[in-house]
Amino acid sequence: MPLSGPIETPTVADPPGAFIPAYPVPHATCPSIPALILGARRDLLSIWWERAYRNDTMSVRMLARQIFICNSPESVKHVMVTNNDNFERKSPQMRRALEFLLGDGLFISDGETWTTRRRFVAPIVHRQQLSRFVPVMVNAALERAEQWAETDTERDILLEMAALTAEIIARAVFGSSLGSNQAAEVIGGFSDYQRHIDQFNLPFFLGADEGWPPFKGPRIRRATRRVRDVVESVVDAHRDGRGDRDSMIAMMFDRRDEVTGEHLSRDAIINEAATIFMAGHETTANTLAWAWYALSQAPWAEAALHEELDRVLDGRAPTIEDVPRLPYTRAIIEETLRLYPPVPILSRQARDADRICGHPVEAGALVMVVPWLLHRHEKHWDRPHHFIPERFIENETPGFCYIPFATGPRICAGASFGLTEAVLCLAVLAQRFRLILRPGHKVQPRCRLTLRPLGGLPMTAAPRS
Repeated sequence: MPLSGPIETPTVADPPGAFIPAYPVPHATCPSIPALILGARRDLLSIWWERAYRNDTMSVRMLARQIFICNSPESVKHVMVTNNDNFERKSPQMRRALEFLLGDGLFISDGETWTTRRRFVAPIVHRQQLSRFVPVMVNAALERAEQWAETDTERDILLEMAALTAEIIARAVFGSSLGSNQAAEVIGGFSDYQRHIDQFNLPFFLGADEGWPPFKGPRIRRATRRVRDVVESVVDAHRDGRGDRDSMIAMMFDRRDEVTGEHLSRDAIINEAATIFMAGHETTANTLAWAWYALSQAPWAEAALHEELDRVLDGRAPTIEDVPRLPYTRAIIEETLRLYPPVPILSRQARDADRICGHPVEAGALVMVVPWLLHRHEKHWDRPHHFIPERFIENETPGFCYIPFATGPRICAGASFGLTEAVLCLAVLAQRFRLILRPGHKVQPRCRLTLRPLGGLPMTAAPRS
């Protein structure tokens, strides 16, 4: 469906040396249905075609199922805000792919379960709680900096950031460090789970509205148990009175539903703890890894970051009061989230037939809002594939064109937590180090459940002179 009218893009000042970070070269035209199916099973970013970065809406039929892609502010607002009741349910692909790991956790639940859990979880991860958790973020980042200072060996920065954010979320959710073995189990378990789970769910496209449960082979079972065993052991420790009273889990045990007056069950707390842990560590780790990659290729941005950190912090550790005083540091994170949204496809299932921007949408259709496309849309962003943090200082973000944490009623409850965590971790580590990408290493984005650099990011932490 072509665009109507001329393309008018906002403009920002041209920073010196602006560059285009790695992204998959789009197909010239929409791939065939077999190519879409095969491509989606491998990598959800490799399926897009050139006009997908220009069209306002797109509709294709895959076997027995309509797929409708919302790629304009109007269509996004319709699905995620105005008519959210018709599109509140996550797609069977997302629900089925994560149900083994997260149970009925907030990220994939809907209806009354989602409403009840949101009432419990949102106040716990709300920005009003940030002052409680900022020291946890800063201290964990300082400890990571001390580890980097001990040796200048090359590191996989994706794994380094995963370990850092896992430690932060462990202390925040569980109230104590996991320990290196338990943290490795959770990080490795989720990585294995992403690698092996079927995120496509072919039966859905053959007409099964709920799809089928993915095959739970031995590798999936092992990966699930690696994660769930750690979470369950910590939840049970809290239930038995051996947990930190300031942790998120303790808050979940203590809270009563404001409507029913009931406590959450043990299983519900396990599912929500697993959800917070996975969403909290995985998405922020990926964001930080991509930010380090971008900075390693953009010396002008790295220099501006260092100037701000030196001027504002003058060598001391940041506090929550410093976050508003670090606008360029935040802009780097925001621009990274634009180019590499951690969850680059937000999929919903239409309950009833509808019309979106004048186009018919069938009941049961797969409706997709794709931050990967929306954040790079040629109509709404100047030089959309370029890394330009300045755009988040000089211009207002186009409405409903920037949604790294989704939007509407189902916006990520932990958005403020994750954004603050990323800003503070970047600030602490960039005060002391520059990260240098291995010469000749080809960076390749790949999306399974989340967006990661394929094969990691081999980088060396060089002390700042």
